[in-house]
Amino acid sequence: MKKILSVLLAAIFVLGCVSFASADTEFDPELVAAAKAEGKLVVYGSCEELYMKAACNQFEKMFGIKVESQRLSTNQVPTKIEEENGKPSADVWFGGTNNPYDSLAAKGFLDNSYVPKNAEHLLSDLYKDPNGYWYGIYTGILGFMVNKDELKRLNLEAPQTWDDLLKPEYSGLIWFSNYMTAGTPLLVANLMLQYKGHDDGLKYLVELDKNVKIYTKSGSGPSKNVGTGECVIGIGFLHDGITQILNNGYDNVGLIVPSDVTACEIGPVAIFKGAEHLNAARLFVEFALSPECVELAAQNESYQFLVLDNAKQHEAATQFGLSLDAVWDGYDFIKAAAESDQNRIDVMNALGDAADGRFKTE
Repeated sequence: MKKILSVLLAAIFVLGCVSFASADTEFDPELVAAAKAEGKLVVYGSCEELYMKAACNQFEKMFGIKVESQRLSTNQVPTKIEEENGKPSADVWFGGTNNPYDSLAAKGFLDNSYVPKNAEHLLSDLYKDPNGYWYGIYTGILGFMVNKDELKRLNLEAPQTWDDLLKPEYSGLIWFSNYMTAGTPLLVANLMLQYKGHDDGLKYLVELDKNVKIYTKSGSGPSKNVGTGECVIGIGFLHDGITQILNNGYDNVGLIVPSDVTACEIGPVAIFKGAEHLNAARLFVEFALSPECVELAAQNESYQFLVLDNAKQHEAATQFGLSLDAVWDGYDFIKAAAESDQNRIDVMNALGDAADGRFKTE
């Protein structure tokens, strides 16, 4: 193996960095050679499957490294990795929401031994874990998606605040995602418990549950059913609603940024501790933090805000009036990271008997 690696390294140095560069990004030839020597990468993706596959295919095309990928909801990944207990079946985790990443890092299942060079292009330190366990690739705004036709038929106004969702006229009209499988509801829980206070936040989520018809497995699940009218009001990330409008032709979908308070997700990339293909994983992180990767999102029906200063922002978000200025500046990401696991337990306990058989999945 050492001999093969030496030959590969020599070949890379002869060819120079340009062989593994695009118009925007150059990749370290030594790292590329080491990754190619491993020859394989296994990715768990918690972003939308189309974007995950496009990113993996582009990585394979650029570097000639075979990629295996599997799409799992953000809260399914920690369960799987913890069960594997130090012998992860995947090398990297790509996309989703950051709270479950924080939880997995705190338990020692993420690797922070590598500092990616491309992280220097992050717009803010907000978009990376302070201890280097994950790095952000995008961010998205939490809000409501509504079917305008159905609301008109029912003679109802669209909700404008979180408290509006508790109105009795919305009973059975709301879809949300499952606290046990998706990262989106955990962000909602953290937001409500911070904004309203722990006990009042729990009371709010219990009241909200009374109006929820279905809990979907994935955080994007509600958005996929708003256009058809099966879901009248969906709670989730608004870029998923943009996908339904632009790519699926549902111009009856309305996007609402709550006027009282909202929060944003950070979609990270991270390496699993004990990754079998460590160099390939490190190269993938560099790739994930490059325009070559993040600009594939909008080409593959994912319209999050990009968080790299050298990437081209897609105009879709601003086209629909979305802005990160709407995000509550009082939301404490560090507090959320420390309390997320307990908050989920507290929510499930507060729901009590309602949680038994209540969490239907798509």
